[in-house]
Amino acid sequence: AGNMWVNAAEKNGKKGVDDDGNGYVDDVYGWNFVKNSPDPMDDDGHGTHCAGVIGAIGNDKYGIVGVAWKTKIMALKFLDNEGAGTLEDALKAVDYAIKNGAKVLSNSWSGGDYSETLKQAIERSSQAGAIFVAAASNDASDNDAQPVYPAGYKIPNVLSVAAINNT
Repeated sequence: AGNMWVNAAEKNGKKGVDDDGNGYVDDVYGWNFVKNSPDPMDDDGHGTHCAGVIGAIGNDKYGIVGVAWKTKIMALKFLDNEGAGTLEDALKAVDYAIKNGAKVLSNSWSGGDYSETLKQAIERSSQAGAIFVAAASNDASDNDAQPVYPAGYKIPNVLSVAAINNT
């Protein structure tokens, strides 16, 4: 919680007003593109788990520590509690992150066919100087033989992450 990104213009602004003019009202910590609301709370647990691996603060009596103790986590949700979402919402989330200065986009999701529009959004993140970390799936597949997207896009800023077994 201490490493949550905060949109200061919205936090210090008027409730119910798009104080920063970005098209999202009261987006203090990010945005929920599934429900089109400023409440990006994780109703699945996977995103929170991944955010903790990235940025849980250490030396705080909880016994959990992330890789980066001093980071900011921008909460962007485009998948529902069953893991379903739309390409349109994924694109909106990527663009929101870019426009709000994210330098590392952590995407612990995969699925769907090749999409030129998603590729272009990831290219925009590259042009903005961001790294796009993408899950290579949990299926022990050979992504060179059968690409899994978005990890399979051949864009310089895509960092594809995989596991070879459950440990």
